Amino acid sequence: MSSWTRWHGPAMARLWGFCWLIVGFWRAALACPTSCKCSASRIWCSDPSPGIVAFPRLESSSADPENITEIYIANQKRLEIINEDDIEAYVGLKNLTIVDSGLKFVAHKAFLKNSNLQHINFTRNKLTVLSRKHFRHLDLSELILVGNPFTCSCDIMWIKTLQETKPGPETQDLYCLDENSKNISLANLQIPHCGLPSANLAAPNLTVEEGKSITLTCSVAGDPVPNLYWDVGNLVSKHMNETSHTQGSLRITNISSDDSGKQISCVAENLVGEDQDSVNLTVHFAPTITFLESPTSDHHWCIPFTVKGNPKPALQWFYNGAILNESKYICTKIHVTNHTEYHGCLQLDNPTHMNNGDYKLVAKNEYGKDEKQISAHFMGWPGIDDGANPNYPDVIYEDYGTAANDIGDTTNRSNEIPSTDVADKTGREHLSVYAVVVIASVVGFCLLVMLFLLKLARHSKFGMKGPASVISNDDDSASPLHHISNGSNTPSSSEGGPDAVIIGMTKIPVIENPQYFGITNSQLKPDTWPRGSPKTA
Repeated sequence: MSSWTRWHGPAMARLWGFCWLIVGFWRAALACPTSCKCSASRIWCSDPSPGIVAFPRLESSSADPENITEIYIANQKRLEIINEDDIEAYVGLKNLTIVDSGLKFVAHKAFLKNSNLQHINFTRNKLTVLSRKHFRHLDLSELILVGNPFTCSCDIMWIKTLQETKPGPETQDLYCLDENSKNISLANLQIPHCGLPSANLAAPNLTVEEGKSITLTCSVAGDPVPNLYWDVGNLVSKHMNETSHTQGSLRITNISSDDSGKQISCVAENLVGEDQDSVNLTVHFAPTITFLESPTSDHHWCIPFTVKGNPKPALQWFYNGAILNESKYICTKIHVTNHTEYHGCLQLDNPTHMNNGDYKLVAKNEYGKDEKQISAHFMGWPGIDDGANPNYPDVIYEDYGTAANDIGDTTNRSNEIPSTDVADKTGREHLSVYAVVVIASVVGFCLLVMLFLLKLARHSKFGMKGPASVISNDDDSASPLHHISNGSNTPSSSEGGPDAVIIGMTKIPVIENPQYFGITNSQLKPDTWPRGSPKTA
């Protein structure tokens, strides 16, 4: 058991991982050219013997060229050319270095598929000419060309212009050889009839309605004579261009709203560099509600929507067919604006069953309008299962404020008369409230009467007077506790002693406390003593 665990546990997994890593390096090494070393992301060729005669390539069947981010080549005197298809497989390449080698020629489209290139170093090679067409589509942060025997001509004037317009961290000390094989600093090089071109577009500001057609014209100038071309990016609308020497035109038909905000450029390019003139296309079109969904709950309830339109549309909400007057408790919020597209929601703070119903959004501008409707259910009616209630109430907040209606401030200033159904339901609710108040008042009054009667009954045991509660035989007796009966059906007065209380048909003896009324014996009347009893001195 311990042996099986030893060979099938974590240790075995690590061993297998290490083996696969060795196999991976071995497979990469098989694909790596002689005089080079290769890893999963890097190729470096620095051994001059025997050296390489062509740009290093990896076999796609045994390695992944797209994962290579750096290629370093040095001391390769027999490497003279970079062809158009030598580097195309390294689409992830960022850094390319070829130094102290025999590089003489680079094809115009050699880096066409290497859009991630950022650093190129061609120091101390055999380059006599290098065209800017190699690099115009790249966003290079560094291009080092020191130590190459460039020929002084208009073909390398772009390098001088590049250093003047986009200097690097360190200014390169570049030279070229004139007709007499004399080194001339590139910074001082002057070539007649060799300058930057210019472009001029006829429409600097362009606003057009959707579905219309427009024509742009452009003129270019320069020496050498530049080429003219249009850069329309990812224009959706149909377009075609015509070019004649230094004049060009671009016609765009059936313009789509998707092209609003896109840039169109006229470009003039020659050996020295390029110039361009651009215009932003503005398309006006009617609003479209592209998204409207049922409410979702986050910090607040939100009915999300997306509206497209230019100029920006005014938004209006309807609740069960009536205008929804917005307030701080229910209002429209725009969260994201993308040129002509608006993403937001109708925000509701703590909605109840009274807010269930149909919500309709209407978007409108001067070119038209669009509307969409959804049904919203926030909670069930009290006392009823919290399920979908098809009979939504037609009640909205009656105290909503009003304000101007537009994007960012979508409240309205209209007052709406409530429908008959709303009034009937409101009257029924008020009647129910009145009935509850009346019932509660009656019950409270009854409780008060009962409490009063109970309190009165407790006090009547000592304070009731009448023929059945005469004190002794004298009407002026000072003690309320001398109760006798003057009826014929009462028990005998001799039973229980002279001081007794008659309750019903029973006579209960009572001992009188003379201090009850704060009266001493000396204050009692003489005639209050029982007959036959001697007076005390």
